[in-house]
Amino acid sequence: MRKSEARKLRNRTTKKIIKTQLKKFMEVAATGTPEQLREEYTATVKKLDKAAAKRVVHPNAAARKKSQLAKALQKKTAIVK
Repeated sequence: MRKSEARKLRNRTTKKIIKTQLKKFMEVAATGTPEQLREEYTATVKKLDKAAAKRVVHPNAAARKKSQLAKALQKKTAIVK
């Protein structure tokens, strides 16, 4: 039970960090420059990959979210070019 409690806290923290990073990405997507958006995309993908590697989130869910972010990034940068 001690291990499950510790893991639960760690998983909860990791999920919260991911949600915060996703919100930050969406905020930059709405108001930021393409360079800022690329930086946030990289940071978000890195956090999703780490969480998927540790099985905090399902790898397919992380891949799906990364795909959605890449689509948003592409849409935002295509307008600027």
